[in-house]
Order: sequence, then structure tokens, then C-alpha cells
Amino acid sequence: MSSPGKSRELSQLSAVIFAGIAIGMLYVAKAVVVPLALAILFAFLLSPLVTLLERIHLPRMLAVLAAILAAGAVVGSISFTVFRQLVEVTDHMSAYTSNINHKVDALNRTKSTSFTRARDEVERLSRQVGALNWNITDERPHRETNELGASPTRPVSVEEVDKNSRLDTIHGVLGAMVSVFLVVVFTFFMLLQREDLRNRLIRLTGRDHLNLMTHAMDEASQRVSRYLALQLLVNTCYGSIIFFFLYFLALPHALLWGALAGLLRFVPYIGAPIAALLPTAFSLAVFNGWAPTLLILAIFFCMEVVTANFIEPHLYGRQTGLSPLAILVAAVFWTLIWGPIGLILSVPLTVCLVVVGFHVPRLKFLAVLLGDQPVMRPETHYYQRLLASDEQEARQVLETYLKDKSVADLYDQVLIPALSLFEQDRHRNALDKPTVRFITETTRELVEELGMRNDESPSPDAAPRPRSNECSLSSADKNRVSLPIAGMKAVCVAVRDESDEIVALMLAQLLERAGHSVKTIPLGSAERMLEEVLKTHPDVICISALPPYAMSSARGVYSGLRAMEPYQKIILGLWNYAGDPDKAAKIITGQQGNHICTTLAEAVKQVCVSDLTTPTHESSDAVVQAAEA
Repeated sequence: MSSPGKSRELSQLSAVIFAGIAIGMLYVAKAVVVPLALAILFAFLLSPLVTLLERIHLPRMLAVLAAILAAGAVVGSISFTVFRQLVEVTDHMSAYTSNINHKVDALNRTKSTSFTRARDEVERLSRQVGALNWNITDERPHRETNELGASPTRPVSVEEVDKNSRLDTIHGVLGAMVSVFLVVVFTFFMLLQREDLRNRLIRLTGRDHLNLMTHAMDEASQRVSRYLALQLLVNTCYGSIIFFFLYFLALPHALLWGALAGLLRFVPYIGAPIAALLPTAFSLAVFNGWAPTLLILAIFFCMEVVTANFIEPHLYGRQTGLSPLAILVAAVFWTLIWGPIGLILSVPLTVCLVVVGFHVPRLKFLAVLLGDQPVMRPETHYYQRLLASDEQEARQVLETYLKDKSVADLYDQVLIPALSLFEQDRHRNALDKPTVRFITETTRELVEELGMRNDESPSPDAAPRPRSNECSLSSADKNRVSLPIAGMKAVCVAVRDESDEIVALMLAQLLERAGHSVKTIPLGSAERMLEEVLKTHPDVICISALPPYAMSSARGVYSGLRAMEPYQKIILGLWNYAGDPDKAAKIITGQQGNHICTTLAEAVKQVCVSDLTTPTHESSDAVVQAAEA
């Protein structure tokens, strides 16, 4: 029987082999796969139009034909306009020859004198070497010239004529026409039978994954369609603005440059520079001075900065779900397989892969590698940076979290879970002593720094801050309260180790911000800590325990406190506990009906609530009357 390790290795090996075969098939069969991918892209883009036409009671066949003809008319008109403008540009280039020569001469005159002298010296040496070779050749006996009049000193130039060049050109044109025909045919049938194709793809996954595949296909369709529609809108506006500025600058054929700017922006990375280079180079031939050329460059630069860094991320940056590095890697990968068409299709295809990775567990690595979602939760990221002894980045994780959250949320959602991970590794002996010391000291220092901040933003789950003479209580708490008093005297006790003590320090900070007087008992022997607690004569004692290894210690501390002070108000804090709180309270206190706090926010609320862990309870009616007095 094969072991689980070998089965996992075989599964990984088969996945690698399957991926290699799939990539090879994509490359070999690109003559068919590329038109199919383009057809899928156009189907996503035209599907909303077909749906709209069907809503006005147009048959599916006529709606699909109308959508394809409309798209073809738009593409054909744009292509015809661009082609006509290009012909006009080539016809008028001869009129700008004198201006180009004038600018070239101006550049030659502005070259530095030292560079000119160096160039002249190199040319002089070249002439001397050429004369030396000529003399050596003349000393050799001359052979008689052949029938064509060629000699060693006067060879006859030979020009190679490629007889297959015309055939290659015809083959290229026919190949492009066949590809366009396949794209149109595939798009037509995809739009005509889109529900049937969707059902067949879902059926391939099996009945056990119907819900999973349905959500994946719906999300991929929505993301790609919205991305393509918004990209079309952005690039159309981009080209229109470029046309307006170039027309205002009186650059000939401004419509051509605006159309090319909008079309080339569909090509990632290289499209925008090419769109800026063409009118800039043409302006050098048209205008006499340099100012219009520099102004055109500035216009393209500003437009690209605003569009790429502000407009696109705001409009559809989150629609793709791709990280910037993933977009770059995808562009290189698909370009190597399919050429320029792969560069255009790189983003939509990668979006589909990421969506599948989000929904299919076995392909989750695609979402991790290519997606823009954080791959680690804040608590895991913080703890990982401490394991790497990177205090600066660990601090940055906390600062980033505090931009949208309060300190109380940071303690409950980041630091306490990170300390839980630390305790698990420490009790498995997975950490050495210097790492343990670094993590505890760094976390304690960061908590002390956070305690000195003026954080007035309350946690979303926190109760309203009580007034000077009362506490804020819920209707459920009023049944258990003896007398609500603000400004209570509290003591925080750690039950086992430094992690419990750090959390006790967090709780003390939050209680002080709530207007209470708090003292934290340092770690030591159980007898000494109990003596320190009793010396302070507190109104409430807060026990800080970080599971899973502090349960027995919490039970011992609680038993000692209860034996010395039977009616003392005690709050049990079992931080980040994932089990049943009532069951854990019974294990620690040995009694029914007790309650523990799993978050600091909950513990702060319970400070104003009567002793939930006291064995004697007052009458509920008397408690409510006292609370309302």
C-alpha cells in the first residue's frame, strides 16, 4: 500500500506533466486555439448587446447577426479610416524632407567640439588603414578580368532574388483571412448557443461540483465582461482626448494619431509608448521648432500617468483581481506562446485562471501566485516577520492595520492570534531561545508604544463609553449585575508565561482608556502573585490566559483566588479560544453558569458587570432596580 507522501508526490508529478502537455498543445495548436480565444473574448464583449436585443423581442439568430454586423461595421470603419490616413501621411512625407534635413543639420551643428575632433581622428585613422590595404593589394599580380569585366579590385555586385517571397506574402494574407473567418464563425456559434456551452462545461465537472463551477463561471464571465467594457470605454476616451489636443496643436492627421492611441492601448506595456512615438516623430517633420514636439510628448506622458495610475485602478483595477507582477508575467508567457495576439489576450485569460483558482481547491495555487489578495492574514504576516527577526516590517504590518482599525481591534485580531501561533511553536520546541526572547521582547515593546497613543476610535463591537457615575449595560447583563460603578479598581493577573503577561498588559491599557484604575501583577510564583493581588484590594480581578496550554494554570490561579476571597469579582479571559466558552468556564471554575471572555473588548464590557464567577448571586430584580437608580 502506497504511503500518503508517495501519493502526494505522484499527484504533484502528474500535475506538472499535465501542465507541460497543456502548454505544448497551446503552442502547437495556436492556429486554432488563438481564433477560439479571440472568439471567447468577443463573445464576452458582445453578450450584453445580444441580451439587450433579445429583451426587445428580437429572435436569437437575428440578435446575434445584428451584434456581429454592428461590431464588424465599427471595426471596418475604424480600419478604413486609419488606412486612408496612413496613405495620406505617406503621400505627404516628401513635402517634409527639407524640414527634416534642416533639423538634422541643426543637430550636427550643436555637437560638442571634443566629440567632433574625436570623430575626425577616427575617420583619419580609418582612411590610413584603408590606404595601407590598397597598396598591399596593388603589389599582387593582377588577374585578368573575366567576361563580366570583374577583377579583384572591382568585383561585380550580386543581388539575391527570392522567388518565394510573393508566395509567402500570399500565404500570410490568406492565413490572416482564414483566422478572421474562424473568429467570426466561433463568435457566432458561441453567442447563439451560449447556454448550451455553459451547461456542457458545468457537466464536465460532475454533479458533485455543480455549485462550485457555477459560481466560478459566473464570476469569470462578470469580471471579463466588465473589464473589457471598461477598457473599451477608457481607451476610447483616451484616443478622443489625444485627438482633441493634437487637433488643437494643428498636427496634420490628428484623427489617425488619436485612433492609433486608443487602439494601441489595448496592447499592454508596449502599446502606449508606440502610440506616443508615432505622432512625436511625425511632429519633427512637420513643425519647424522643437516646442510642439516637446508639448506632444508632455501630453502623452501626462495622459498615461493619469490613466494608468488613477483612472484604470479606480475603474477596473479590482475587476481583474491580478497583481501587477502577475500581469507582467502573464504578458510575457502568453506572448511567447501566441505572439502579439497573446499579449492582447494575456489579461482576460489570466483573469479566468485566477477565478478558477479561487473556486477549485486543487488549483488554489493559481490564485495565490497570480491574485492581488493578501496571501497571509495580518497575524500570520506579523508572526512570520518576527520569526525572520524583521522588527521593521512587523511594525509596518501593525501600522497598516491601524489605518482602518482601532488599537482594540489590533489587539484582538492581530497580536493575540499571533501570540497563539507563537505559543504553539514554542511548546513544540520549534523555536530556539534567542527567537523566543526576540518575539516576546519586540511584542512587549510594541504594545507599550501602542499604549501611549491617543486612540479615540472605538472598536465596532465596543460598547459606548460610560458616563462618570454609571456603566453601559445591555438588557442581558442587567440580570446579572449587582451595582454598576464606573472607575473601578482592577487587577490583571497572568497565569503562566510572558505571552499571558503581554495580553494582560493589553487589557490593562484598554481598561485605563475606559476610565478604570488598573494594576498589572508581574509574573512570579503563584503564592507571591496572589499576595500582590490581595494587597491591592481590587474591585475586580482579571485573569489572563492564552490557550491551549494555560487552561490548567488558569484553573490553579482561579482556585487560589476563590479560596482566599470567596466573593471577589473575577473575570476569566481565555483569549482567542475557539471552543465552547461555557464548557471551558466549567472546567476552570468547576461550576455551572459561569462565563469567560474570549476577546479584550468583551472583557472591558464585563468589568462593569457583576461577578459572573462568584458562587453567590443577588436577586435579579434588586440588581435591576439598583442599576436603574
